[in-house]
Amino acid sequence: MPANPKYLTRSPWQRFAKITAAILGSYMVTTVLHLALAIWVDKVDVIITSTFSSFILWAILMVLTFLAKNGWKIWGFYILATLILIGVMYLGKLVNPTIV
Repeated sequence: MPANPKYLTRSPWQRFAKITAAILGSYMVTTVLHLALAIWVDKVDVIITSTFSSFILWAILMVLTFLAKNGWKIWGFYILATLILIGVMYLGKLVNPTIV
């Protein structure tokens, strides 16, 4: 059964924004989240856990991307989340400078 056309994205730019946000944006957020966790918690535990949790989080963020109406807002959210997590990584380096 084909999809109802009224629910499909008509604009090619919105389609491009959603596809790239789903693939690249969700991957950025997932990766930086696990890197930030590795700074604050034991690295070995994060590496072992991230083999499964990173794929699950990436898939969830991809699905959430396509549920949104505006792809550019999702890109903004993913960039903002990435920058916040980079700030958390930076604070982790300041608090515990022995971690390389």
